[in-house]
Amino acid sequence: QVELVESEGGLVQPGGSLRLSCTASGNIFSIVVMGWYRQAQGMRRELVATITSRSSINLADSVKGRFTISRDNAKNTVYLQMNSLKPEDTAVYYCDAYIQKRPDSELEHYWGQGTQVTVSS
Repeated sequence: QVELVESEGGLVQPGGSLRLSCTASGNIFSIVVMGWYRQAQGMRRELVATITSRSSINLADSVKGRFTISRDNAKNTVYLQMNSLKPEDTAVYYCDAYIQKRPDSELEHYWGQGTQVTVSS
């Protein structure tokens, strides 16, 4: 079994910063891609950022210049550093991962439980 556990989000003032982390554990041979998505109330879940095992990064236009994604492959952990936060960044943030359990197995997709980030004064 594989589990993704996210750090707690929180309440942040506009212009503030917050760092999220997500650690994968369990039966893991390799993690090909890790990423972050978010879902605001009443909205569809949207991509925030992804990073491959070779550190190839994809960032949503709405967060470029403000958010940074990184990962520690030895710890199976992905980080999302969020700076210059805006009220429109308020959402539940989910991490995800495409994981290979064995060298010859196909990729499996997993989600974290989600963590609330609220940007408000």
